[in-house]
Amino acid sequence: MTTTVIRNAAYIIAWDAEADSHTLLQGQDIAFDETGILQVGGRYDGPADEEIDGSDRMVSPGLVDIHSHPSSEAMNKGMLDELGSPGLRMSSLYEFMPLFRPDGQGTPFAVKTAYSELALSGVTTLVDLSVAYPEWLSLAEASGLRVVIAPMYRSARWYTDTGHSVDYEWAEDDGRGAMQVAMDTIDAATAHPCDRLTAMVAPSQIDTCSEALIKDSYAEAEKRGIKMQIHAAQSMVEFNEITTRHGMTPIQWLDSLGVLTDRTIIGHGIFLNDLHPWPAWPDGADFEMLKASGAAVAHCPTVFQRRGVTMHTFGKYIRNGVPMGIGTDTYPHNMLEEIRHALINSRITSKNVYDLRTTDAFDAATVGGAKILGRDDIGKLAVGCKADLFMADIRHPAMRPLRDPLASLIYVAAERAVTDTFVDGAGLVRGGELKTFDLDAALDGLEDAQRRAEVEFQQLDFRDRTHDQAAPINYAPAKEPS
Repeated sequence: MTTTVIRNAAYIIAWDAEADSHTLLQGQDIAFDETGILQVGGRYDGPADEEIDGSDRMVSPGLVDIHSHPSSEAMNKGMLDELGSPGLRMSSLYEFMPLFRPDGQGTPFAVKTAYSELALSGVTTLVDLSVAYPEWLSLAEASGLRVVIAPMYRSARWYTDTGHSVDYEWAEDDGRGAMQVAMDTIDAATAHPCDRLTAMVAPSQIDTCSEALIKDSYAEAEKRGIKMQIHAAQSMVEFNEITTRHGMTPIQWLDSLGVLTDRTIIGHGIFLNDLHPWPAWPDGADFEMLKASGAAVAHCPTVFQRRGVTMHTFGKYIRNGVPMGIGTDTYPHNMLEEIRHALINSRITSKNVYDLRTTDAFDAATVGGAKILGRDDIGKLAVGCKADLFMADIRHPAMRPLRDPLASLIYVAAERAVTDTFVDGAGLVRGGELKTFDLDAALDGLEDAQRRAEVEFQQLDFRDRTHDQAAPINYAPAKEPS
C-alpha cells in the first residue's frame, strides 16, 4: 500500500455525514491509499509514503459523469459546432451525426482522447455509452478511471432523406444479435479482474427500440442487479414519433411498459409535455409521472445549448426530488464546463438567478451521480470511501482573486486549474500531466480519422454535400492570387 497525505490543504470539500452535505475545511490534511480514504481533516500523524503540499490547493471529490459517448463524440469537434436541421427542430441527431463517425481504426483514438479529457477535468467515474468494440475493456482498464460499461444496441437505425422527416430501418432480428453482444460485453466487464469496471444495460433510444426489446432489456438489468439507461424525451422528433406510434408521450410509454422505475436512468428527459413549451401534448402529466417513478435523469446541457435547447429547468427537477446527475454527451468531455452550463442555462430559462445554486449542480455531479449509480462510496470525501479525488491550484490566475474557491473553479477556471486526479489512490494526472495515455498521439490518430470521415461524408449524405459545404470552415482560407 502507498499512503498519500495532502498536507495543510487550503480547502477540502469534505463530507459532513451528520448534515448529509459537502462542507468546506481549511488548512487541514487528507490521507488515502489504495483501499480508500483514511482521514479527512485535522492533522494526519500516521505513516506516509508521499506528502503533497496542499497549501495552495483545493481538494475535491472526483466528479461522477453518468452519461458519455467516448467512442464517437471527441471526433465531432469542428464539425457539429454549428450544425442542426431546421426541418427537425434544429437537432443534429438525424441528418448529420450518422454522416460523421469514426471508423474502427479511429474509435480507440476517440476513446483515449475522451478518457483523457475526463481525467484532466476531475472526473473519476463515468458511464460509457458506446457500441461494443474489441478494445473497450482494455482501454477502460488502462484509463485508470472507474468506468461503467454500457454497450448500446437497438432495433432500428434512424435516417432522413428529406431533412424534415425521419424514417426508421428496422432490423429483421429486432436488434437481438446486437443485444446479445451487449449482454456478453456486460458479463465480461462484470467478470473482469479490474474492479473499477462495472456495467449497465443500455438500449439506445426509445424511438429506435421495440416494446419487446425495451422490456427484455429491463428484465436483463433486473436479473443482473444493475441499472438501465435509455435516451428518451431528448428531441421533438422523438416526442412526435412516440406520440404518433403509441398515442402517448415518451415518459408515458416507458411507464406503460413497466420500466419507468428507480432502476432506470433517462438520458436527457428534456421534452416533458407539462414542463417544456414545445410539445404541447394535452394528455398526461409527464413531470408528475417522472417524480413519482423514482427514475433518474442524466442532464447534459452543452450539446443541447448548441442547438438552442434547454431543460425547463434543472433547478425545478431538483426541487421536486427527481434524482439528477450530469453527463458529457459531447466534446469536450469536461464535467466542470457541463456544471457551469447547467447553472447558466437553468437561470436563463427560468429568468431567475436563484433557480439553481452552485451547490445543487456540484451535488448532482458528485453525490447525486453516485447515488443514481447505487453507490455511497464515491462522489464524496469521507473515511472509508474510495480514494477518488482531484486537486485544483488556487493560485492559478483563473482562480484569482480568490473568495469562493468552488465558484472560481466552476464559473471561470474549470480544467485549467486541475493539477492532480486520483482514482483508488493512484494518480492519473500529476502536476497537470496525464499519466495514462499519450494524448498527443491519440489526437494525431483522431485527426487522421477525421480526414477519413470527411472523404466518406459526401458518399453518405442524401444531399450529396461535401463536408465543407455542410459545415463551412469559419473564415475560409483566402484564394491564391491569380
